[in-house]
Amino acid sequence: MTSNAQAGSVSDPRGPAPGPAPAPVSVLVVEDDATIRRAVQLALERYGYRVDVAADGLSGLEAFRAGAHDLLILDVMLPALDGIGLCHRIREESPVPVLMMSARGDALDVVAGLEAGADDYVIKPVDTAVMVARIRALLRRTTFGPDGPAPEKSGRDRAPDHILTFGDLTVDTLGMEVRRAGVTVSLTPTELRLLLEFAAAPGSVLDRRRLLRDVWDYGWEGDTRVVDLCVLRLRKKIGSGRIETVRGFGYKLVRG
Repeated sequence: MTSNAQAGSVSDPRGPAPGPAPAPVSVLVVEDDATIRRAVQLALERYGYRVDVAADGLSGLEAFRAGAHDLLILDVMLPALDGIGLCHRIREESPVPVLMMSARGDALDVVAGLEAGADDYVIKPVDTAVMVARIRALLRRTTFGPDGPAPEKSGRDRAPDHILTFGDLTVDTLGMEVRRAGVTVSLTPTELRLLLEFAAAPGSVLDRRRLLRDVWDYGWEGDTRVVDLCVLRLRKKIGSGRIETVRGFGYKLVRG
């Protein structure tokens, strides 16, 4: 008789051993109000995020430099170093996604934060569902990539199809790299995704609502100033004439 216990013939009824659990997303919250800081921390931890906190801009900068965070949430009004200044300092060192919190939704606060390099903003008092939706959208921008295998070269003298050229601007849609006059351009994930939207339809006008939906993943009405300020930052990096404003309609990428 053949034993059922022969080597290799018996499977573990518990199934294969599970692989290591993915590391939780790490978020740094910089907020000087202890009550709000604690409330945001607890809310995000309930969603499975690992949360570090800081109570002022300088300690927030130290915490950012000391740890590898996937996303930062910064209050605009901070002691020692305000949220705008902190965002500027962070952008000098990293393209990490930044979400600003504004107590009033004041136009100056919002514009200043976005000009400093923030990717998006929320209004206090913070709706947890809205904040988590914005966080998830920001994180998706850091992980998106090309679909399918690399395309074949079409000919000896032609660049691969995933290398797009617009004047002195080159966009590698597989390597997610942008060069201007041969020099690498450092873009945040949001700026890169915005540029890829334009590069996919050069010469076509893209309206702000479409960009809010496709780049910022807004499933609801959003603030179109987010788009305008991101376009402004992108122009500074790739050339002011590369993205043209079509008044009353939106923006388009200039081909030549």
